[in-house]
Amino acid sequence: MGLFVTLEGGEGAGKSSVAEELASRMRAAEIDVVATREPGGTELGAKLRQELFRVLEDGRESIAPWTETLLMMADRAHHVETMIRPALARGAVVLSDRFADSSIAYQAYGRQLNLQRVRELNQIATGELTPNLTLLLDVPVREGTARARPEANDRIGMETVEFHSRVLEGYKRLAMSEPERIKMIDAAQPLESVIAEAWGVLAPRLTSQGYRVDV
Repeated sequence: MGLFVTLEGGEGAGKSSVAEELASRMRAAEIDVVATREPGGTELGAKLRQELFRVLEDGRESIAPWTETLLMMADRAHHVETMIRPALARGAVVLSDRFADSSIAYQAYGRQLNLQRVRELNQIATGELTPNLTLLLDVPVREGTARARPEANDRIGMETVEFHSRVLEGYKRLAMSEPERIKMIDAAQPLESVIAEAWGVLAPRLTSQGYRVDV
């Protein structure tokens, strides 16, 4: 069985940049790594991502919060079954930019949907698969949103400061409830420092799995 690592955080936290560098370091160590993201890590997911993030023209139609949630779950279920589980079964490291914690933070806390129902949907979508390690990149909301450069039609990225504040609160509560799995990293630091801290957390997990890496 491989190692499942996820990156989480709010807007502008730098997840994509950190994920790219971590994957590069693992490949340099000749580790079989699958770098992916949610939503959009599969062909189907890419299509769902387009619909989830685009701003619908003239405000004529909106995506209801539970519709958004169920589309996220559909992407996740497909992602797990077609990409994540097969990679883990062959012993690879899977590094995913977002996973189930995002739905807790964005839909349960951000959209203020019923937390228990979102958790139950996550269990169904993931088949109760849980990451071995989650790196939570923590950056203050105003700093993160100022950094972020959302896609032209990024419906979620364009949400209010209040929404993103609730998302961050959700992430912090998750981290408090699962300190062994979720490791918070100060993402207000320069990117090089964030990467160094993230690698400092990840590398020992890799060595414990038998991989040879520089710690």
